[in-house]
Amino acid sequence: MLILSVLWVYSGVVWAKDLAKESHDSTLVQAQQAYDQGQFQQVVDLVKPLHKENAPVSQASRLYILALASLGKTPEAIEVYEKIIAGTKREDEPLLRQVAIASILPVRSDMREQMRGAAYTALKEIESDKIVEYLEKGLTDETGMIRALVAEALGQRKAGQRSKVFREALKDGAGLVRATVLIGLGKSGDRSLVPLIRPSLDDEQHLVQIAAARALYELGHKEYWARLEQGATSKEGYERGAAIRAFGELGDPRAIPILEKTISDSQPSIRAAAIAALGKLQAPESLPTLKAVLFDRIPAVRSVAAFSMGYYEQHQVLTPLTRALADSNSGVQAAAVASLLRSGAPYSAVKDTVRHLLNDQNPAIRSGAVKALGNGKGPDVLNVLIFALNDPLPRPRIGASRALGRIGDRTLLPTLKRILRDTDEAVRVTAAAAIVRILDKEIGL
Repeated sequence: MLILSVLWVYSGVVWAKDLAKESHDSTLVQAQQAYDQGQFQQVVDLVKPLHKENAPVSQASRLYILALASLGKTPEAIEVYEKIIAGTKREDEPLLRQVAIASILPVRSDMREQMRGAAYTALKEIESDKIVEYLEKGLTDETGMIRALVAEALGQRKAGQRSKVFREALKDGAGLVRATVLIGLGKSGDRSLVPLIRPSLDDEQHLVQIAAARALYELGHKEYWARLEQGATSKEGYERGAAIRAFGELGDPRAIPILEKTISDSQPSIRAAAIAALGKLQAPESLPTLKAVLFDRIPAVRSVAAFSMGYYEQHQVLTPLTRALADSNSGVQAAAVASLLRSGAPYSAVKDTVRHLLNDQNPAIRSGAVKALGNGKGPDVLNVLIFALNDPLPRPRIGASRALGRIGDRTLLPTLKRILRDTDEAVRVTAAAAIVRILDKEIGL
């Protein structure tokens, strides 16, 4: 009888455990289905009772964290994540990557245009082709500038160039969007796209016509160079600027004399475009011209000249750029910092200027300094960027987060995870993109 009683109790315990497991598994199935359907609050309600803090990562905890991030509750999601990995003291990189992306996606639907722009700018920073499906939604945004931003991001990726949604944007109501799509198609190298592009040569907007000629030139139809030359002398500023920018991207030395002549254009934005194009062509004979433009009366033009010198070797530009560090305009100073760092100059060469810019009361100037630092590398640069994450205003923090994602490595993950709790949503989505960008970098051996 005693043996039978023990067996009866044991079987009851086993039966209860089986029921509990069955209920647990059923809840997880429901939660996964809800997550796949975008019912994130339902996911939280279902799996929160199953989630255990300081326990190994489980399916329940993964769903719980990802659902919180997808609801826009990124600070809560990263707090739960940190508690879970505290026991292992190792990052769960696949989960962290998912959390970072999930925290960006809901912001795409924000009522505020600037926040939607921040979300798509963050996605643009992520180089993986897997991000294309998240970008495509932006081509239906109500704001033309955001659609153009998304079109540019898609045009930089092979998967984006192949996207049906991207190609259909050739019919977008905004000329800037159509032109941006054409530029992306030109970069694809896919000559089968020529019949798709040709009709845009007759677009109602000259900006789009220039983009079509540029794309066709890149796809092997060199006869359209003549259309670009025609555009460079147009009376319409948008057409002239588009043609000049195209010259900088195409790398054809025939553009050099045209650009040199355009340096004297009465319109500052056209002069700046010509200077930028000359810098990208990196022609030695154009260097004296760029140096001369450092004395242009318009600060924005001088700034472009200083930045364009960063494409040359350090010994060729060290003297004029060092002089530009003392320019009366902070934008020129920041451009000189960027170019010196990009050309390989040590941080010590720009340290005093950077300190001066970062102490300025104008957040735009501090932001410009942070952006310039993104052209450098090394512990000194990283430390200054980390310091800039404490700026009282969001704009410099956004710039610092973006720069850290571009030049940083996995040692910065703890810092960027802290920024996922920032009070400003635009800062958080930028930090999230920086985390993904770092995680996507191959680990050097």
